Amino acid sequence: MSGVRVLVGTRKGAFVLTADGKRDQWDVAGPYFSGWEIYHLKGSPADQDRLYASQYSSWSGQVIQRSDDGGKTWTPVGNEFAYDGVPGTHQWYDGTPHPWEFERVWHLEPSLGDPDTVYAGVEDAGLFRSADGGLHWEELPGLRGHGSGQYWQPGAGGMCLHTIILDPAGSSRMFAAISAAGTFRSDDAGQTWRPVNRGLKSEGIPDPNAEVGHCVHRIAMHPSRPDVLYMQKHWDVMRSDDGGESWHEISGNLPTDFGFPIDVHAHEPDTVYVVPITSDSLHYPPDGRLRVYRSRTGGDEWEPLTKGLPQEHCYVNVYRDAMAVDALDSCGIYFGTTGGQVYASSDAGDSWAPVVRDLPAVLSVEVQTLP
Repeated sequence: MSGVRVLVGTRKGAFVLTADGKRDQWDVAGPYFSGWEIYHLKGSPADQDRLYASQYSSWSGQVIQRSDDGGKTWTPVGNEFAYDGVPGTHQWYDGTPHPWEFERVWHLEPSLGDPDTVYAGVEDAGLFRSADGGLHWEELPGLRGHGSGQYWQPGAGGMCLHTIILDPAGSSRMFAAISAAGTFRSDDAGQTWRPVNRGLKSEGIPDPNAEVGHCVHRIAMHPSRPDVLYMQKHWDVMRSDDGGESWHEISGNLPTDFGFPIDVHAHEPDTVYVVPITSDSLHYPPDGRLRVYRSRTGGDEWEPLTKGLPQEHCYVNVYRDAMAVDALDSCGIYFGTTGGQVYASSDAGDSWAPVVRDLPAVLSVEVQTLP
């Protein structure tokens, strides 16, 4: 029977949760890297045993870890983030070199076909690639070098490149999202980029309809429809049907359109999930009731999913990388909270149960479907 492996990054270590296809009994391994902030773990689609982790400490800085046995053991790999092949440098917005100092790697995105190729989105809004399993890293400078960088602003969490989407159709198209700059698209494997934010409106910037400067929290794509993108923005849930060329709002009847994660059902490209929170100043669920909202129509019409979730006195948040889906026949949905709970639904969100409680605050949740 097939199974799942859930990769959980927290404020104080990483955890690996495994179950068979029934998903009713779980093995919890960890913490790995105990005491370290693990911003993101993700597995390679090309090799189920290859995992990458972003390990960070304010004392010791950034480390990339790699596992070649499904998370049982880990090895630190190269952290020489370089520009034009020169380790320790990067190219700033005005084209002049500066020492490469960054806070952390926010997101790791392994290649769809090569386990040794992996992309990293970093703060301060850089995109890097390794072609040798994380040993060496080089910036893809076209993103920061295309000319609009002077108009980017850091969000509350910093100027982070937090989302990388690779086109599953096998083309050279890629998407990246930056807070607070917007969404960007490359059609040549990351060499050149352009902003794709038409239709976004954001208060608090000089031009609310500007090409860049929008605080995008997360974007998602279903692999069967790479031209359809969903977005959770700083206020507003959005959709694009043309590869990001234009966006329209699909917040519909949500109780609030502020939140961080957004994801798509593995087998139903019109079924979308979000977790609304009260506001940009009150990062907890409306009325203290933890509810995942599901749309089966690609947006606008949303239903609350509450069975098994706390419906009173709940004041947790769910971060942008802390929701994921599996690819089993009955699609599983998973999310982690700042209260240290990881919830799972084996019936596409109809009911929920905690896989584990009382972890450190959860920063990221990713899922691998195992044969």
